[in-house]
Amino acid sequence: MEQALRSTRPGGALGFVGVPAGGAEIPAGVLFAKNIAVSGGAASTRLYIPELLEDVLAGTIDPGRVFDAVLPLEDAAEAYRAMDERRSIKVMLRP
Repeated sequence: MEQALRSTRPGGALGFVGVPAGGAEIPAGVLFAKNIAVSGGAASTRLYIPELLEDVLAGTIDPGRVFDAVLPLEDAAEAYRAMDERRSIKVMLRP
């Protein structure tokens, strides 16, 4: 969390998804010094469990593999489209 906050531009916003194991400590000094907004929420993974479980059991996807595609950073918009359209589970962006 600290690394993410220190990477956020002054006046920027940081969002995180999921419930951090053991909680997350947010250094208030960095928030105030850089005027950063922070928000977060739980991932709605339960919505996708029935569909994904079928694919896991059929061997269509390997749940141990996090990234199933790699694209250059300049193709970030395409990466989000691929995940939104379920053509990809998680896309890694490379500089």
